Amino acid sequence: MEWGRAMRELSSAIDHLAIEDVSEIPRIQLTEQLIELHWQMARLQAQIARRTGVRLP
Repeated sequence: MEWGRAMRELSSAIDHLAIEDVSEIPRIQLTEQLIELHWQMARLQAQIARRTGVRLP
């Protein structure tokens, strides 16, 4: 997947999360979502770290 498209999809997903009314999400579902969000955040942080360690010529 090209970089620009990937970033647009990531941005769109975050925008979708931002408009949800989390007070209406049942507690068990909210717990599941929090676990998944933390997992995805760790994956994103791993990619940031991977790119931070690259030495350009």
